[in-house]
Amino acid sequence: MRRIASFLAALAALLPVTPLAAREVVEASAPREVAVTIYRDPNRGEGDAMDIQFPNGFAMISETRRVRLPAGESTILFSGVAEGMVAVTAIVTGLPGGTIEKNRNADLLSPAALVDGTLGNRVRITRFNPVTGKSASEQATIRTRADGGLVLQTASGFEAVRCSGLPEKLTFPDVPTGLSAQPVFSIDTNSPRGGTYTVTLTYLASGFDWQAHYVGTVKEQGERGKVTLGLLSWLTLLNDNGQSFENAELMAVAGRLSVVSDFEGLSEPPEGRPLELSCFPIGSTAAGSPVPYYPPTYLDDYGIPMYTTVDGVIMVTASRVPAPPSPVMSAPAPVMAMEAIEEQLGDLKLYRVPAPVTVNAKGLKQVAFLNKEEVDGTLLYGARCAFGTGAPLFAQEKWQLGPTALFFETKNDEKHGLGVALPTGGITLFEPSPRGDLLLAEEWLRDYAKGQDVEIDMGLSELVRGACGREQALPYGSREWESVGARLSNARREPVMVRVYAGSEAYQEAEQDGAPLKVKNGSYYIDVEVPAEGTREVRWRMRQRG
Repeated sequence: MRRIASFLAALAALLPVTPLAAREVVEASAPREVAVTIYRDPNRGEGDAMDIQFPNGFAMISETRRVRLPAGESTILFSGVAEGMVAVTAIVTGLPGGTIEKNRNADLLSPAALVDGTLGNRVRITRFNPVTGKSASEQATIRTRADGGLVLQTASGFEAVRCSGLPEKLTFPDVPTGLSAQPVFSIDTNSPRGGTYTVTLTYLASGFDWQAHYVGTVKEQGERGKVTLGLLSWLTLLNDNGQSFENAELMAVAGRLSVVSDFEGLSEPPEGRPLELSCFPIGSTAAGSPVPYYPPTYLDDYGIPMYTTVDGVIMVTASRVPAPPSPVMSAPAPVMAMEAIEEQLGDLKLYRVPAPVTVNAKGLKQVAFLNKEEVDGTLLYGARCAFGTGAPLFAQEKWQLGPTALFFETKNDEKHGLGVALPTGGITLFEPSPRGDLLLAEEWLRDYAKGQDVEIDMGLSELVRGACGREQALPYGSREWESVGARLSNARREPVMVRVYAGSEAYQEAEQDGAPLKVKNGSYYIDVEVPAEGTREVRWRMRQRG
């Protein structure tokens, strides 16, 4: 038996070895349908605008493609995925044999990658001959990688490229295997039988973000501070990736999402490496090498180089990128051609653009998502009272009246002209005048759910002023009732409503004419109408809680 086993082993060694069949590489078609759902930066605080240069939001991208598979194992290439793709989140559905392995290319087609991929192979170098005034070409072989210098071997020997000071050009016969001008995601699959299939690639990608902005115009003013606003809201969506998504179904998700993964760190965008060539220093051993001088570069507001100066001469090095269109100084349009539709997504809100749009690479997209022509509310002036031991007495002749806080108050329901979720964002208010709409205030709006009371701060008013005082100074810790109040003045030519915040419900009891004061957000308050160009005093009583 041992002799037979030895003979079979020797015979097997003599037989030719047949290598395993390599997987056939096939390329999926360009996306036929694309859906892009953008999520806000989960770590952006209230009142913080999105970072246009380094967005920290993300998007879920779903692409439908066609692919023709051979029978057996094959590798499918998906070209043109987002450079911020988080490969570990990618899912491919619709394959008959499922997924064996997933890969993400780490090197884009670039000058350095082209040189490295052609190492040891022939290229054609074209030089300008200053004697004949003509260009001549010859074959050469690349002998070094593109990591500091490039050395070619020609018929004349070895030489460094672009160190002669004359124009030189390299021509490559083809693109090395594995390089692509666009980011590529690939998977290995095994199809029992070949055929053409429709597959869907879904993945998360970093480099996206969005925010809302509201533009309101005062349309009508009534008595006791009643006003009607026209309110238009915009979604500004940002794609910082180098890839565009044409005719995409675009959606944005509002609300604070719980995210524990670092999508930006997991994405690792593929690198397009430049070709950096270096030569021996120019100069002589006696005089030494000249110290290079790099003129200062001046950047614009977006970090784009504008110009450099050499000996006082201005040289333009780049054109200023025009600022993205902003809704801040625009009055609301009466009719919008396209408006995002609000939908429910669990405890979050989803805004769906009703028509396909193109999400441009390195670009902003603005879409209207709310257009309310009549939002009813009240313009109020707020005066907050805090009765410490240093509060002034009513018997004093001179009062130091301070400015009041102006704000717009309404309720987020259909009765007041709203009734939709309001995601956080900036808000700009205009007031009409004979010379057109004038800026009234610009503030920040927090997230408001449907049914909540909405308050929009509009800064301080110097025309409506107030101060608080007490009838007598009681000892600290006393629980006796004391008479307190506020003095208000109005320099406007029409009556105004002032809301006097009269203390904290948690620490004090307060009443007026025997009835408890109203409470909102934990504070007692009294609404007082102050006459035009007049003054008014309001009194109530309060005591410390036991």
